[in-house]
Amino acid sequence: MTDRPLRVLALGKYGELAASSRQRMVQYRAPLKECGIGLEYEPLLPDEYVRALSDERSARWGMLAAAYARRLRRLFSLGSYDAVWVQCDLLPYLPGVLEVLPLGRRSRIVYDCDDAVYHTYDRHRLPLVRVFLGRKLEPLLRRARAATCGNDYLRAYVGQFCAGSEIIPTVVDTVSYRARNWSLTSTPAAIGWIGSPSTWAYVKPLVPLLRDLTSRRSATFRAIGVGAQSRDVAEFEFVDWTLETEVREIQRLDIGIMPLTDDPWSRGKCGYKLIQYMACGLPVVASPVGVNAKIVRHGENGFLAKTPDEWVSALNTLIADPALCQRMGQAGRALVEREYSLLSQVPRVADILRRAAA
Repeated sequence: MTDRPLRVLALGKYGELAASSRQRMVQYRAPLKECGIGLEYEPLLPDEYVRALSDERSARWGMLAAAYARRLRRLFSLGSYDAVWVQCDLLPYLPGVLEVLPLGRRSRIVYDCDDAVYHTYDRHRLPLVRVFLGRKLEPLLRRARAATCGNDYLRAYVGQFCAGSEIIPTVVDTVSYRARNWSLTSTPAAIGWIGSPSTWAYVKPLVPLLRDLTSRRSATFRAIGVGAQSRDVAEFEFVDWTLETEVREIQRLDIGIMPLTDDPWSRGKCGYKLIQYMACGLPVVASPVGVNAKIVRHGENGFLAKTPDEWVSALNTLIADPALCQRMGQAGRALVEREYSLLSQVPRVADILRRAAA
């Protein structure tokens, strides 16, 4: 291996508007360049597709066909790269053998996942998908020299096939994500959630108790990124998501929430919302599911709540005590800087890519 900069191609699933691609791969480009690693990013599905999902519109089949054709051509031309960093899967819903055949023997693969994408197949509602694609990821994982997994649940699966799997949490750039100014407290307190139309389903079971809190004017509730078709609660404030305004909108909140259902898919979540809230200096309330129970230090940077009564108690405690909110927010910010910041993970990612390329 010479001293020339490494060339790494990152093959993501979505364009940069998608948080999973942006936070897991794209944001590493600049800091990796300083480490002597040139990272090129190519998505399977463009930002136009991501916008269609956000607007709750159906994607055009022609767009998908063109995307798959581009990706397939790319898989036959990887020889000039020292390593290839693959997110989720290369060709969703096609057999895994079709993903590895074009790669060639020289391709050095690093696999990345921040969702239990394998459950898309092995727990699919259609028996035919489970039978023919239930083990879809295994050929790609067996070819991988290393893997970057968002949490223990994901690593437990990936590690069965890839010995070089490590936990790399989903992180934020703490230069861009700054703590809110607690000298400007909201009255009433602003409880908030950030997400997408598809993940709004996790909030729906809490709507009655959130509506009760807002009706008593002890709090307001603000949802960021829900989508136009899901804005059906008159008492709530709904805000459009944009990349340019997401940090500013989170900083307007006093409390961040992340409810989840306890199921296999949710256990693969990487707690990105919690990390966003805490990076902005907010206390959090979250369901004790998967990595949430690790990120939230109960009573220190927020509360874990399982039942409706626990949710009400946690939220009321924070609403009634702005000083507690500030202390918990500061503790959360410190945790993000230590363990969930881009700065803390760049050396680890660079090392993984170098070892895979060697």
